[in-house]
Amino acid sequence: MLEAPTIGRPAASPEAGLLLVAAPTLEEPFDRAVILLLEHDESGTLGVVLNQPTTLDVGSVLPGWRDHLTGTTHLFQGGPVALDSALGLAALDSALLLQEDVREVDEPEGFRRVVGALGIIDLDTPADVLVPHLQALRIYAGYAGWAPGQLEDELDRGSWAVVHPGDLVSDAFLADPEQQWSAVLRRAGGTLAWWPRHPGDPSVN
Repeated sequence: MLEAPTIGRPAASPEAGLLLVAAPTLEEPFDRAVILLLEHDESGTLGVVLNQPTTLDVGSVLPGWRDHLTGTTHLFQGGPVALDSALGLAALDSALLLQEDVREVDEPEGFRRVVGALGIIDLDTPADVLVPHLQALRIYAGYAGWAPGQLEDELDRGSWAVVHPGDLVSDAFLADPEQQWSAVLRRAGGTLAWWPRHPGDPSVN
């Protein structure tokens, strides 16, 4: 019988740009979820689930952005909150990031930096204004959100692990998102590397 790995509060504290990885016992809507944290402060936490593509083509809801998406034209489900809204996650073009101090790079119209090259785009901005400044883009329906202190409580219960990304842009726009949960945990190593071998239903062994 495979014993459940010891799950405790992760060494890393949640902050924008880190990955929040669901424990194997979590169920829908966060079953095997990998979440990119976009905000974490005294007002709460916000992120998007990176690895839950839907079967809906973006062209059916935002046709102007369809041909500019990275890896797939499908809409992703960013989380259970505000599913009737759309959020665009984008990465600035790498040429802009070669400047001596990336913090001094002028953000293009319609782009709000979150961390590093990543930011949120205003989907009402014409695509031809923003796209020349971007290296990657995906669009999400909804987002994941926590009230102040809520995520900390869930971390204490072992529901999540906080993991540093390998490469922030590569992790955010992984070509095969359905394998992302296992890949991130194995890369993290230690106890987390055992999570993919742990059945979601603890009665299964």
